Amino acid sequence: MVARTYTVAFEGIEARLVEVQCSVAAGMPAFAVVGLPDKAVSEARDRVRAALTSMSIALPSKRITVNLSPADLPKEGSHFDLPIALALLAAIDILPREEVEATVSLGELSLDGRLVPVIGALPAAMAAAEEDRTLLCPRACGAEAAWVGTVPVIAAATLNDVLRHFCGQAPITPATPGEVRQEGSTRDLRDVKGQERAKRALEIAAAGRHHMLMVGAPGSGKSMLAARMPGILPPLTAPEALETSMIHSLSGLLDEGGISRTRPFREPHHTASMAAIVGGGRGAKPGEISLAHNGVLFLDEFPEFPRTVLETLRQPIETGEVVVARANAHIRYPCRFLLIAAANPCKCGYLSDPARACARVPHCGEDYLGRISGPLMDRIDLRVEVPPVAYGDLDLPPTGESSASVAARVDRARSVQRKRYGNKGDIRVNADIEGRLLEEVASPDSEGRDLLARVAERFGLTARGYHRILRVARTIADLDTAEDIRKPHVAEAVSYRLNARFGQ
Repeated sequence: MVARTYTVAFEGIEARLVEVQCSVAAGMPAFAVVGLPDKAVSEARDRVRAALTSMSIALPSKRITVNLSPADLPKEGSHFDLPIALALLAAIDILPREEVEATVSLGELSLDGRLVPVIGALPAAMAAAEEDRTLLCPRACGAEAAWVGTVPVIAAATLNDVLRHFCGQAPITPATPGEVRQEGSTRDLRDVKGQERAKRALEIAAAGRHHMLMVGAPGSGKSMLAARMPGILPPLTAPEALETSMIHSLSGLLDEGGISRTRPFREPHHTASMAAIVGGGRGAKPGEISLAHNGVLFLDEFPEFPRTVLETLRQPIETGEVVVARANAHIRYPCRFLLIAAANPCKCGYLSDPARACARVPHCGEDYLGRISGPLMDRIDLRVEVPPVAYGDLDLPPTGESSASVAARVDRARSVQRKRYGNKGDIRVNADIEGRLLEEVASPDSEGRDLLARVAERFGLTARGYHRILRVARTIADLDTAEDIRKPHVAEAVSYRLNARFGQ
């Protein structure tokens, strides 16, 4: 007779249910794991055997076969240890088969029977909830998995605790969700001296999730401005927090099961590989653009990134998702991020300073920013020059608004957008609108339309550039608490896009 239990195999952020079947039959003593396991899964038989031996449980001298169904789905990771052990214990009648079969489990076994935490507890809990099954996991993963809230999550410290729970000797109390952490930012916009235009662009970018490029000499404050973006963004909503945490769960980034409402801020170095940025590598793991989902992706020294890496951003920026294609699978990850890019005006960085610029001015600047292709630049809504700050201004007291004041306006504008797009599917902010909806909510008045028509004809705007100006103008109007888009809103949106240095 075959004993069954269930676990999951991960395809992107999706956890696919896997049936773990165990048969103990007469024959030469053997322990085989079949069903397309990788090396870590194949080694589970040795860890399971050692863990059971530490509990004084001897395996029968028979042929033990564990099948992972569906057999054509690749199985990767050490989290198959616990379900294999449960199916085996049920097959030799130590655990009740009915209760084991009603359980989805995951966890790595140490040789002494302890349960080692694994990644992916949150997506596994979602899969268990869809099947209306109990989730069994290591204790360290319980608080994370309990966030789903619709199924009991049994978090055990050892395999012996699992046996005592199933046999009714010492039932384990279901886990509770980890505490939501709300990290407060100590970085304030008032710390940045001057740069009022860049601060305004940062506010617009935060309000509508518009991509932004800052160009300025070294030390002008580009990185300082980008680092203060999390302080003006609103907290993650509950659905957004769950989406983001599922990706971070697969990457092992959740700390003690706590789910944060703070938006992610990722800043990979310009030497990062394509797999590190867009995802891939062993197991097709999520990249930085997916880890920045619902948050900020800050790319400093933007032109220094390899050209192939920059070009891979074009499709994710448009679609909000990335597909990591492999010979045996296509893994899809969400990646609706806010791109903040920063660059020097040229290789030496002092293009506008005759006393410090190199001998190749102005060609060095054209060559340097020319590393950013036209199609990629066309997807960036806000392009801002960040001039150097005078030495005398550095000793002046802080000026301008605090991050709290700006954050209040951004939150108000985001609230307007949530109300406007509440029943529009995946559309959450102005940067997402397109097609007929764009015509409905982002059509300017007659003066604004005339201005935009003249600009489009004079500067040869692409259709994408035309629509992106309308989206930015909609965000500016929302910040201005205006129902209609007027000529000043369009003019300000145009001013952030048209610049001789950046092209059109």
